[in-house]
Amino acid sequence: MTDALPSPLADGYEISTDPRRIDAGRVHRWLSTDAYWALGRTREKQDRAIEGSLNFGVYDTVSGEQVAYARVITDRATFAWLCDVYVDPSVRGKGIGTALVGAVREHLRPYGLRRMLLATHDAHGVYEKLGFAALERPDQWMALYF
Repeated sequence: MTDALPSPLADGYEISTDPRRIDAGRVHRWLSTDAYWALGRTREKQDRAIEGSLNFGVYDTVSGEQVAYARVITDRATFAWLCDVYVDPSVRGKGIGTALVGAVREHLRPYGLRRMLLATHDAHGVYEKLGFAALERPDQWMALYF
């Protein structure tokens, strides 16, 4: 799938996986200046992240302006990592973030993945509405920090 995805978005918005529509400068500005997990991220690093990921954008259907973003790192067979979910402050509260994550979930469903993970500091309730839950066995997971 490479273009508009059906979703329960507010009127006037659409979700797309077309990488040509990503406003990389806007995404970098959002994340590097306003997202606690990516503060200070360089444009070069963000561009590499976009290039190596499955990207989802939400767009205003009138202006074409990008208003939200998410990306997924996946092998499209067994695992996915949802990250960099961001909704522009001007459109928050319209259900755009929930619709975006729901569209990501539905886009990945046909792959038969075993799991999709994410990390969040403050949006547990948003993700729980979409079926995410705390790790059942966090003692089985490890991380390598660089």
